Amino acid sequence: MHLDPRSPLVLDTRELGRRPGAMASFSRTIEAPDDLGTEVIRVPAGAPVHLDLRLESVMEGVLVSGSVTAQAVGACVRCLEEVLVPVDVSFQELFAYTDRVVHADEVGDDDDDRHELDGDLLDLDPVLRDAVVPALPFQPVCRADCPGLCSECGALLADDPTHHHEVQDPRWAALAGLAGAPADTDEKRN
Repeated sequence: MHLDPRSPLVLDTRELGRRPGAMASFSRTIEAPDDLGTEVIRVPAGAPVHLDLRLESVMEGVLVSGSVTAQAVGACVRCLEEVLVPVDVSFQELFAYTDRVVHADEVGDDDDDRHELDGDLLDLDPVLRDAVVPALPFQPVCRADCPGLCSECGALLADDPTHHHEVQDPRWAALAGLAGAPADTDEKRN
């Protein structure tokens, strides 16, 4: 793994050193990476994402705590109108020193979710995704009482609350043709 130190989500921990208890706090606004969301709702690529971060050196590595603030855009699952959802989530993640990871592997600790420092660099991209994506609504709606679209014609029901169609029960459809037929009153009886 080789990280690009110019990437806005790659942080240099050199200033912390390996002194447990050393801390650094800072804020930065970055452009959202691609695919920060789901098919239904996402933070658009290039949109501003504000990060408040605290890096703390601990025995095992660097503990990164912080919060992410952004604006997600999606479509209401009921009426398909645009939905803007504010995102404000916190996260905390440990980035282990390489020698600690090697030791953990030797003793049989198979933690697949473990993050590792690349020299003095750490990559916040997977941490950002792991924090933001689960915080997004699974089925976003423009408002809690959104009536959605008409199932017959697709009209937006919020624009016309009285909108309706005459729905005929298909079991009675054959009788509807008889309602307009004149009755035969001259029927002969034997």
